[in-house]
Amino acid sequence: MFTEYEIESMIAYPEVLEATQTLKKDFLKTEAPYLEVSDEDFFSLIIMTPTIGIAMADGKITLFEEMALNKKARKLSKGGYFMKKDPVVYAMKFLIKNYYNWQDKFFDVLKMTIKVTCGLDSMVHASVKENESIDYHEYREAVLHSPYLLIRFIASFFLENDEDIINENHKVGKSEYQRMILIGEKLELDHIPVFQMFCKTFQ
Repeated sequence: MFTEYEIESMIAYPEVLEATQTLKKDFLKTEAPYLEVSDEDFFSLIIMTPTIGIAMADGKITLFEEMALNKKARKLSKGGYFMKKDPVVYAMKFLIKNYYNWQDKFFDVLKMTIKVTCGLDSMVHASVKENESIDYHEYREAVLHSPYLLIRFIASFFLENDEDIINENHKVGKSEYQRMILIGEKLELDHIPVFQMFCKTFQ
């Protein structure tokens, strides 16, 4: 999961900040006119969007999933909020309420952020065949040779623990897996070999 310092670094890109502020203004006006949240914390909410989507894949969020989402949100919040209401956790409730109305707008900001910060347009793309198994040694090498921030994005979006990125045996429900593939397509990660290989580590 990203640290608050990485959040600050990403939102320092002018185009990321501008897109975040525009979406924040629109979202607060429509969904939460009295919510007070900083640009950094709203960007953290944007970062949470894929994880929320995975949790909602079967149509509901369980208590366990809610606790996991809140834990991630607290880690992303700027400063400490352990004794008072966490702004990202609070804002997340408004996004969950109307997630499907907002997901594409949030994903658009996220897709642009990944392209800008990871330089995806300059990366050489290849394809892993859909029914082709992967060599885990090659997968590990692909992770190690990929841009640091790209791997951080993938781990933050789709794993509970970042250190599991090179795990060979991820287990996930069918609906959650299908949602992960869909989100990868929305974020245009689906044509990047390391993401294709990452998806094949799931059972």
